[in-house]
Amino acid sequence: MDKLSSQSVSPFKVFTRKQWAELRAGEPMTLTGEELRQLQGINERVSAKEVEQIHLPLSRLLDFYVVAARDLHTATERFLGGNNHAKMPFVIGLAGSVAVGKSTTARILQALLGRWPGNPKVALVPTDGFLLPNAVLEKEGLMEKKGFPGSFDLPALLQFLTDIKAGEAKVKAPVYSHFSYDVMPSQFIEVDRPDILIVEGLNVLQPARLPKDGSEIPFVSDFFDFSIYVDADEQVIERWYVERFMELRKTAFRDPASYFHRYSQISDSEAHETANDIWRQINLRNLRENILPTRQRADLILHKGANHQVDKVALRKL
Repeated sequence: MDKLSSQSVSPFKVFTRKQWAELRAGEPMTLTGEELRQLQGINERVSAKEVEQIHLPLSRLLDFYVVAARDLHTATERFLGGNNHAKMPFVIGLAGSVAVGKSTTARILQALLGRWPGNPKVALVPTDGFLLPNAVLEKEGLMEKKGFPGSFDLPALLQFLTDIKAGEAKVKAPVYSHFSYDVMPSQFIEVDRPDILIVEGLNVLQPARLPKDGSEIPFVSDFFDFSIYVDADEQVIERWYVERFMELRKTAFRDPASYFHRYSQISDSEAHETANDIWRQINLRNLRENILPTRQRADLILHKGANHQVDKVALRKL
């Protein structure tokens, strides 16, 4: 990010942590310490200071965008002479690598955005639920590429977003279990006309291959009103991934019903080596081939340092 952002041709305006924190503009902190603890990841401790300096200014910016988008929708309907007064949800896409802290960022933003004036209704949908079931992935030889673009039910995800943008009521999104490492066939997240929807996932900014004849083909990101990429250096994310893996060995993996229970039965050194192998063979490859190339497509990039704190913010120029 440094090299591109320093160039005068960059489409981004880059802020230091201090500069970004000043954009909070005195807005009060609306999360309690206990609420923040409940929103944190397994090995990611987010301080109140981090929320105040990074997430709160971001939620303030997003609130401005939500209000402006609502006004634009109203003006467009007036121009078209239509009577469509259905609620048009503001959709935020949030992308980034495995273990970079996407889910924590998404949960914090959901909580903050829901406390702006008017208490907007904010829904959160992880795209993990749109992964193809393990049985399908195994049949098609894609288990080693789980999380890669080809492992998702893209038509189902696109239909979900189409229904959301059409203002449909009670749209269902499938649920993924990290415990069983599979899609839950009878469980769903019901999204009922929210004011804001956060769609969080690895490849949500991934463009489709463009047809040579110029025919219409939707990207997932076509449905986003704003997009965020959570970024960190490869070596840092690898360390976070291994730390999370080792922590899970002491907790969820100990349950015999867990898909990864076998990893709780091996030595620490073997587990550490296994986590590194999984990272290099699957997650690092996915990051380099599919996720990182989408970073520059985001409207905003949050770059995190080794301590999980955001040290730079890049905002796309209007």
